[in-house]
Amino acid sequence: MTYDFDRFLRYEEMASWLRTLAAAHPTLLTVESYGQSHQGRELLLATITDTRAGEHHTKPAHWIDANIHAVEVTGGVAALYIIHDLVAKFHAGDPTVVEALRTRTFYIAPRVNPDGVEDALGDQPLFHRSSVRSWPWADGHRWPGLHPQDVDGDGRILTMRVADADGGWMQHPEEPRVMIPVGPLGAPTGVQRYRLLAEGVIENFDGFTIDQPRDPAGLDLNRNFPAGWGVDVLGSGDHPMSEPEVHALVRAVKARPNVCGYNAFHTAGGFMLRPSSSLPDSQLPPEDVFIFKKFGEHSTPLTTYPVHSVYEDLTWDKSRVMGGAGDDWAYDHLGVYSWTTEFWDAIYRATGEHSPTDVWYVGPTPAQDLAVCKWSDEHAPGSYVAWYPFQHPQLGAVELGGVDAFHTWTNAPSSRLKAEVAPHTEVAVYQAMASPRLEIKLADATALGGDVWRVRLGVANTGWLPTDITQHARRKKIVLPAVLEIAAAGSAAAGPLDLVEGEARVRIGQLEGRSKHLLDGGAMSDGTPDRYLHTWLVRASGGTTISLTASHQRAGTARTTITLGS
Repeated sequence: MTYDFDRFLRYEEMASWLRTLAAAHPTLLTVESYGQSHQGRELLLATITDTRAGEHHTKPAHWIDANIHAVEVTGGVAALYIIHDLVAKFHAGDPTVVEALRTRTFYIAPRVNPDGVEDALGDQPLFHRSSVRSWPWADGHRWPGLHPQDVDGDGRILTMRVADADGGWMQHPEEPRVMIPVGPLGAPTGVQRYRLLAEGVIENFDGFTIDQPRDPAGLDLNRNFPAGWGVDVLGSGDHPMSEPEVHALVRAVKARPNVCGYNAFHTAGGFMLRPSSSLPDSQLPPEDVFIFKKFGEHSTPLTTYPVHSVYEDLTWDKSRVMGGAGDDWAYDHLGVYSWTTEFWDAIYRATGEHSPTDVWYVGPTPAQDLAVCKWSDEHAPGSYVAWYPFQHPQLGAVELGGVDAFHTWTNAPSSRLKAEVAPHTEVAVYQAMASPRLEIKLADATALGGDVWRVRLGVANTGWLPTDITQHARRKKIVLPAVLEIAAAGSAAAGPLDLVEGEARVRIGQLEGRSKHLLDGGAMSDGTPDRYLHTWLVRASGGTTISLTASHQRAGTARTTITLGS
């Protein structure tokens, strides 16, 4: 199967593509199931690393997931692109990617919510906010009112407009496909007003009122994580991790304690969002806010996406904050730098100006909508549809048309998909390479007489971040300390290793990374906060081989051997 990242794959096609790629590159890529969705689809996880240089769990890792929201399928394309791009660049000899896959691991879950995505990509699509499970009404009862769906069977969910003297909308004077709000003074004399409705059917229509019974927006898997979960959060579910997709994802990440960074792929807006969703920056460790901004200084020039705090910049009403999101969980519970990437900014592509941070609440201005319409006519023809008559089963004569938002505002059009997602491989590699990495830098043994030897093991964190990643993790003691171990590894004739002084397994705490030097007031006297030297006294005969191991749940595992007297 040929896939050029210019379309959205249905589930079976995506799964086949992943498994075929893995079969062609068995030392670089594996694909496994980490759980099942509400409807029983396998939740797939790609693991990318050079296994010839070590198994995936022995290296620091970066986690990416996508498509937790049903209609935000550009993020899934980005996840698949990164998987393919890492493999292709490794085989092409790209030095940065070769080093990244030699020393790091990438875990990528390209479709967290396959049920919702499958409905969104169906021949007659249904758009869910996230999960397809009926909630909070478990019986799936269809309440009276508007239920959006593809009523004319053309594979799109557009807008229905109904001529109404009291309607809140009128045509843009320059472009009839664009509708603009009627202001306080009403429409100009002779201008038709309309009522706009999502394309769909009306249950139990009374001939006068049209409710929109969304209760209030369905179950949102990205409000079901245990961090900040609350019953007052829109779509949060029955309890934290009540949904199989989130329960499986949390367990999959926790089963991989080497995860040092987390990125969830969403749409839209063209933002890189960071925690917190519920706290101002003044209540976060200032060192962590500083490092978040440092990551942004790298990613924004590559992607054009500005970095925003969810709470500081995107929360409309700070008395009603969001909870239960994946990025907050990763930062709060794992103590890693976590991101939500909101792919695609139609306004920016059409005007050169980024979407305002309140766009999710107030929508585009008429000028921005008009600009996107004109841009789409050139780059995504058919995205804005001329109004055409339709005999609606409940409303009678209406018109269908307007913007196909799924392919224009919510997701990048096919002509722009690959270009939109391509820069994010470099973002992922950069953040992965910032992770801590434990290496053995010194290992020796000195004879002291009487078959007693002084054995030394010197280890270093050669990564950019400290081994516990964030100050939040350090304050909350989330991350276990590094461990050093010594054991006999020679022939059985050499006998067991007799420790004269010291324990066979010792904890050494956390090691700083190079990022510390950005926070030392400009001093250029480093010292060695990234290193640790440990000494054992052992009694063993010459020729005994000793195994030395340094391990850290985040920074990886390193091993070496020394032979006494060699």
